[in-house]
Amino acid sequence: MQADRRPLRILMTNNTLDQPAGSELYLRDLALSLMRCGHFPVAYSQSLGPVADRLRAATIPVVDDLRDLSAVPDVIHGQHHLETMTAALRFPQVPVTYTCHGWIPWQEWPPVFPNILHYVAVDDLCRERLLTSAGVPADQISVLHNFVDLDRFRKVRDLPDKPKSALVFSNSAAQVPKAIRDACTRMGIERVDIVGQNSGRSAAHPETILADYDVVFAKARAAIEAMASGCAVVVMDYGQLGGLVSSSNLQSMRGLNFGIRTLQNQLLHQDKIERELERYDASDARAVTQWIRANAGLEAAVDQWLEIYYRTIERWSDVAGTLHDRERLTSASRYVSQLAPRVKAKEQAEHCKNLAEADLRAAKAQLERDTAVAANNDARHKARIAELEREVQGLRRELQGRKRELERHRFPGLAVRMAWQGFEKQVLKRCRRQIASFRKPKS
Repeated sequence: MQADRRPLRILMTNNTLDQPAGSELYLRDLALSLMRCGHFPVAYSQSLGPVADRLRAATIPVVDDLRDLSAVPDVIHGQHHLETMTAALRFPQVPVTYTCHGWIPWQEWPPVFPNILHYVAVDDLCRERLLTSAGVPADQISVLHNFVDLDRFRKVRDLPDKPKSALVFSNSAAQVPKAIRDACTRMGIERVDIVGQNSGRSAAHPETILADYDVVFAKARAAIEAMASGCAVVVMDYGQLGGLVSSSNLQSMRGLNFGIRTLQNQLLHQDKIERELERYDASDARAVTQWIRANAGLEAAVDQWLEIYYRTIERWSDVAGTLHDRERLTSASRYVSQLAPRVKAKEQAEHCKNLAEADLRAAKAQLERDTAVAANNDARHKARIAELEREVQGLRRELQGRKRELERHRFPGLAVRMAWQGFEKQVLKRCRRQIASFRKPKS
């Protein structure tokens, strides 16, 4: 940073500042470093949580309503289009840089607005998104690859000749994938753990645990942090396998941020994981770690960002006078028209959801009524069966009495049997049919 360049007030936006994830941690680390350099970052999001608490604890202001911010920023560091456009429209006199962190997420869709003078992609694939989905000119795009805070990740592992421990470092995995566990077992890796949001073991301070593992399965920022900690890294997530990071593929994978395009080679199968683990080389992993720590540090990224901020402000001083409200309003109208189909679709989906929930509640209520009626009928049927069984018992006693009476009168044996059988046909069978009909399951 040049000595004559004044400290900047930088408004930084993000979709959420809740749980620690990629863009949230990117903003957090960059804001903390900018503050340490003497600048005045302010964070904005409408969804706050632990990341916002960490920023506030470090004395960085966090707002969820831009009306609370009376000081006009010098530049807006935009991440995610809704928050970026909210800030750009709130401060129409301020230049904006927009950062694209992903190829797929809708929130990363690049907006076009006169105040957005420069775009930053965190990898080569995000640059493609900027070039092909928003028509951003190539000379307005910079690629600033993801970084790692080396002051936090200062502990570096000394790898053994053969790996004995592994970690799945993923916010999407709920448990260690079976293919990974089985492959590690086959390769003699005795300990396999997992951290991340969906597993219930959120890693708020990964710098305290990464250097405890020989192999880490991860992608993107998590993969970079693991490499900086001295771990051998296998790029993996979403059931896809990118492979072991080595000196031979480090540059190409770094250009794609160890992300989604590197995960398209193969599915996460045990035999394929074993092949990657067989490529484990402690000395090569150390070379990867040395390169990452020499070329992917936060300090260099902050210098690059400051250069972009100052250039954007300088360019704004040249173009601000040529922009008119009509141009801004036209761009804002175009942006709203692009949002409209998605907003309407969400509204329709919400309406359908409410209807479905109402139908479900009605069906549950009807089921409860039918169950009550069935239970009542069942009780009445059981009572009737018990009554009939008592009648049968009474008839049996009566028949026994008649039999004894006949025997007392010394009727011939044949006559007794015929009398018994006739009475049984007339009375007992009728009772048994009634009992059977009550016991027969209802359709």
